[in-house]
Amino acid sequence: MNKNMSKRNKIIYWIASGWLALGMTSTAIVQLIQLKEEKEMMALLGYPIYFLTIVGIWKLLGVVAILVPKFPLVKEWAYAGFFFAMSGAIFSHLAVGDEAIAYFGPTLLLVLTVVSWYFRPEDKKTGVETL
Repeated sequence: MNKNMSKRNKIIYWIASGWLALGMTSTAIVQLIQLKEEKEMMALLGYPIYFLTIVGIWKLLGVVAILVPKFPLVKEWAYAGFFFAMSGAIFSHLAVGDEAIAYFGPTLLLVLTVVSWYFRPEDKKTGVETL
């Protein structure tokens, strides 16, 4: 890969990763403090309220895993967790027939997860890539 392409990829990676970290952290905080609207949404989706704590903690741990240097295998698990959580959120909203606006957050975070994963630098990869 030429130097310009590598620089472009790093920029894309850090922008996507920064927005992903911000989005996951902010939604984790809202889930951990169990904001009234979050509790209502969990009830509407059919999940128990304690699920907010579990997902909030997982999101914060995933953000740490993605942002800290080294540990590429842990990063892969974090990306997979974000992918499953956000795709699960999208399908949960589909299952209850939510309005289109309900899909925006999880879809944006899903796209940022994929972009961050795809453009991550070589030193953040496990060496077992399938794409």
